Amino acid sequence: MLLGPPGVGKGTQAELLAHEISLPHVSSGDLFRENMKGHTELGKRAQQFMDRGALVPDDLTIAMVEDRLAKSDCSAGAILDGFPRTPEQAEALRGILAKASADVDLVPFITAPPEVLVRRIAGRWTCRAHGHVYHEQFSPPKVQGKCDLDGSDLFQRPDDTAETVAKRIQVYLEQTMPLVEYYRARHKLVEINGALPTDQVTHSLLAAIRKS
Repeated sequence: MLLGPPGVGKGTQAELLAHEISLPHVSSGDLFRENMKGHTELGKRAQQFMDRGALVPDDLTIAMVEDRLAKSDCSAGAILDGFPRTPEQAEALRGILAKASADVDLVPFITAPPEVLVRRIAGRWTCRAHGHVYHEQFSPPKVQGKCDLDGSDLFQRPDDTAETVAKRIQVYLEQTMPLVEYYRARHKLVEINGALPTDQVTHSLLAAIRKS
């Protein structure tokens, strides 16, 4: 299970780990999208809450995760991303896994200084035509303000501005700390330096997994 604030590269690392250790990457965000797109019963129920701007209840989120973990490709395990978010959800996950005589093996908490995270996210720009993404520092366009591929204007999403990003990070850390302490108390947590280059973060994660 991977924990980490916005901009720390958690999704990228989950995909890299899935390839390296041959386990499926189970993202809670993907589960919501897949269930709603597929018009499953769980997806329809979740959509009702989202349509009126309400949070999807824990029981629905947990049911989606349980349904996904029951699939054959998860028989040897999975990499969880975005779930659980609270100690209550962690307890529910513990119950799900107990049915298969399993448990969470390791919880890497990928961290980086807030200023690094803000710089990573606030530098992102997106093209209006097809959503191609650029970064002021890491992958700038050849012509400032224009997409290399289609020539359309680049814009910055409202949630990618420095002020909004800083707030998102603060809220994430405040909301996640109880979960971090939950797994720390159970000796499952290991902190990973997410400020390092991507390949070094992957190396640290693999070393932690092999040690667990």
